[in-house]
Amino acid sequence: MAKRCDITGKGPMVGHSVSHANNKTKKRFMPNLRTVRVRLEDGTSMKIKVAASTLRTMKKNSK
Repeated sequence: MAKRCDITGKGPMVGHSVSHANNKTKKRFMPNLRTVRVRLEDGTSMKIKVAASTLRTMKKNSK
């Protein structure tokens, strides 16, 4: 399963973990994915993976 948002396409980012001694090790920053059930126009429902930030934006725009 890909760790990618089905709506925005957000995926893992690569960066460094930096210690107090300034040692750098590679790290992957994963998106905060949630499984959401959405209802389609024909009445059926489907599960999709959506980032939490995308859900917040969708909720804000629906008001």
